Amino acid sequence: MTIKEQITQELEKLPEPLLQEILDFVQFLQTKQQQRILSPEQPQLEQNPNDNSQTSYRPASGRSLLRHAGTWAGDDFEECLQSVYATRGKAKFDYESNPFE
Repeated sequence: MTIKEQITQELEKLPEPLLQEILDFVQFLQTKQQQRILSPEQPQLEQNPNDNSQTSYRPASGRSLLRHAGTWAGDDFEECLQSVYATRGKAKFDYESNPFE
């Protein structure tokens, strides 16, 4: 059985809300692939065939984040911003315990 057939078989078992999430994810993957095709000048991580370790996470620097400043493409910025404000939670800090002491 091919991968496509296996995916189709599993999709038949899922309820509608999960199908919507899967559709969103598939569209995300397609967009990501399209961006790679349109922006080949960005360096790709080279895979060492002898290296079995996972690539470690490296947080973004301020400079790398700034290259995205002012690049919002779309007319739904205010709607997205309101969604963030409506769904974010208040940060909770436990000042009494310090794991580094």
